[in-house]
Amino acid sequence: MKSEVWIFIGLAIFFAPVAVVYWLMSGDPTGTTALALTFCLVTMIGGYVFLLQRNLPKRPEDRKDGEIADGAGELGFFPPQSIAPLFCAGAGAVVVLAPVFGWWLLIIGFGFGVAALGSWIFQYYVGDHAH
Repeated sequence: MKSEVWIFIGLAIFFAPVAVVYWLMSGDPTGTTALALTFCLVTMIGGYVFLLQRNLPKRPEDRKDGEIADGAGELGFFPPQSIAPLFCAGAGAVVVLAPVFGWWLLIIGFGFGVAALGSWIFQYYVGDHAH
């Protein structure tokens, strides 16, 4: 994770002077606050990744003696294809359109959303991928 730490350190080094220069040149409090909070966010994530890298074993790309073959093998778990995210997005669209067309759509959207979210959560308990 050494490369990730350096990326976030570089971003923090970039956003700190940019926020100061922006404040001095424009005097805009909104943009200055956004840039200062961006600096804080990047510093927070970089600090977390820095602390995390000390507790995890080194990845092959972080070791001096690391070989390409060391990174072979299973990369992780990838879920099978699912239609549930599409239904959740549809339910969200219905909820967002409720103020436009009528508040009664909110009830339909939430009902549809609960069913879609339940389908997404429990997709590994039914069908071909049941545990």
